[in-house]
Amino acid sequence: MATTAGENGSARNWTFLTNHGHVLLAIARNPTARLRDVADEVGVTERAAQAIVADLEAEGYLQRTRVGRRNEYTVNPSGHFRHPAENDRQVGDLLALFTPVPAVERPDAG
Repeated sequence: MATTAGENGSARNWTFLTNHGHVLLAIARNPTARLRDVADEVGVTERAAQAIVADLEAEGYLQRTRVGRRNEYTVNPSGHFRHPAENDRQVGDLLALFTPVPAVERPDAG
């Protein structure tokens, strides 16, 4: 987690994205990732990652499909942000900033 020095010299930990945002991005980058790996990438426990994924699924941001012994996730880019200041925007806008676009979806591909 990022550390910044506060006005009184104390270290404060904060980031611009919540753990929910980080988990969504990690899964968008690797839809077949194990939750253990997502948790390591985000810096949370595996149990916290499971709870976050359950939240994201319940609100329609993710869909889980069982493939053999693993889960594969599909992200819903048309889901809207939850905070009133951004709820007119879709999470796909955030995903586009932080995830690579496959060549078949790029306008310049061809």
